[in-house]
Amino acid sequence: MEYSLYHKLSQIALHERKAELVLRNAMIADVFTDEIRRADIAVADGYIAAVGGSYEGTEEIDLNGKYVLPGFMDAHLHLESTMVTPNELITAAALCGTTTFIVDPHEAANVSGTEGIDYILDQTEHSPANVFVMMPSCVPATEYDDNGCLLTAEKMAPYLSSPRILGLGEVMNAPGVIHGDRQLHKKLELFSGRILDGHAPYLPDDELTAYALAGIRTDHEASDFDYALEEIRRGIHVHIREGSAAHNLETLINGILAHDLPCENFSFCTDDKHIEDILRQGHINYNVRRAVELGLSPMTAIKMATINTARCYGLKELGAVAPGYQADLIVTDDLSSFRILSVYHKGRLIDPSVRPETAACPDSLKNTVHVRPLSSDAFRLPITEEEVPVIRLNASQITTSKIACHLPKTDNYLPQDGFNKIAAVERHKATGKTGVGICTGYNIRNGAIASSVSHDSHNIIVIGDNDADMLLAVSEIIRVQGGYTLVSRGKVLGTLPLPVMGLMSDAGFETVNRTLGQMIAEAHRLGIPDEVEPFITLSFLALPVIPEIRITPRGVLDTVSFEFLSY
Repeated sequence: MEYSLYHKLSQIALHERKAELVLRNAMIADVFTDEIRRADIAVADGYIAAVGGSYEGTEEIDLNGKYVLPGFMDAHLHLESTMVTPNELITAAALCGTTTFIVDPHEAANVSGTEGIDYILDQTEHSPANVFVMMPSCVPATEYDDNGCLLTAEKMAPYLSSPRILGLGEVMNAPGVIHGDRQLHKKLELFSGRILDGHAPYLPDDELTAYALAGIRTDHEASDFDYALEEIRRGIHVHIREGSAAHNLETLINGILAHDLPCENFSFCTDDKHIEDILRQGHINYNVRRAVELGLSPMTAIKMATINTARCYGLKELGAVAPGYQADLIVTDDLSSFRILSVYHKGRLIDPSVRPETAACPDSLKNTVHVRPLSSDAFRLPITEEEVPVIRLNASQITTSKIACHLPKTDNYLPQDGFNKIAAVERHKATGKTGVGICTGYNIRNGAIASSVSHDSHNIIVIGDNDADMLLAVSEIIRVQGGYTLVSRGKVLGTLPLPVMGLMSDAGFETVNRTLGQMIAEAHRLGIPDEVEPFITLSFLALPVIPEIRITPRGVLDTVSFEFLSY
């Protein structure tokens, strides 16, 4: 701590000087002792000067026994996936008690390279929260992707000097790590001594061991407890994910409770969560509340949302209500519902009436959808094989299953009986690549849905039960330069433009929330099951680093064997 700051805070701690703010009669959640104890909290210059006896302050607030918790931390998220500009999301989530965000901007990087990363950094420079960035490691995610940029170790190196860059973002190319891809290991070496985030769904034991040997210390892809346990045993810190499409919390918390497992190596994250879900459910406070509902003790859940994450990422001044820690504080009156009464960041009350500041978006980030003109038979799919591969959705997960189905041979497959046609259209360099396949479990009828949000390369992905509506949906995405659209019987029912890199809206979260809510309801009326979030689920069906089968602009890819499949 800088000397003048220490001197000021120590005078307050010694009762020689007034604090700027004193929160009196607080019931403090002590993450070091698991106690709930009554004390005053003295704050100055954004830091906690003292916790304990009676302190005097220029401003004093009597909390009358209300609880004070450390600000919550989201251990891993992609701001772009919320579909609003970064500072809007941060502001909305901060009001839910999340005061620290560990951000991986690989969505922006896959579209616009370092300019996209700079946009995320610039937009969050003055957010009412701590926003740290993990440098995207796999841009593109695999060699099977068609994205907008190649991010090399050489391009990453200048960012090492930024105090907000903590380490290397989720390393998706597990085969590259395990088999010693030299370019990938250059990135691991570049960030040696810093935290390396992982992305390792369902690796066999030996491969998981080799993955951990590379120094990767976190993962957010565990969707069952047995796999999470194997990661913990290898020194990998598990981020329990609860987002809009991936719901891993209940399974993992139940496993922790059943095995009476210590929780020091678990944290909470959202990964990908729509603004609509944040406004309806909450943010990390939802994860904490749900964990307690399942039987986890409130103090354990609080620690998983605070000090565990701070220690994982080496954030020594965050995650606790204690002297010398940053004054990021949550006030609540209930340790079961975790109703948020007020939130402080660096000792300042976050005012819900203050609108977030939004920096201007460069014009170059608003014209990123480049598609070669599509013909009327763009989604033609001949069936020539006796047995064809089908992408089957797994409920409440972003994983898929590869199943084989006998379908009639035809010059152009027309979906029926619970099947849909799915396609990915390259949108960065107008190459004309379009991959077409078959999906089940989505179940849209008499229409199509398209999106320019399709992880991680963010080409245009479309799903439907007829070619005409699929073509109209893609054409609408091109027209608005990115977004979501819903089409039925030759008519556009709704479109949410996302003009910033085809990923985000600058129209304000109220507009996004209202439009998205209407489109989700309409999508379910077209047959999509209630347990399937229509847009986020669709966006993950192109991600080639998740098992078992995906659609890409080059065709349908088996993501276990990494082979393209034929029809």
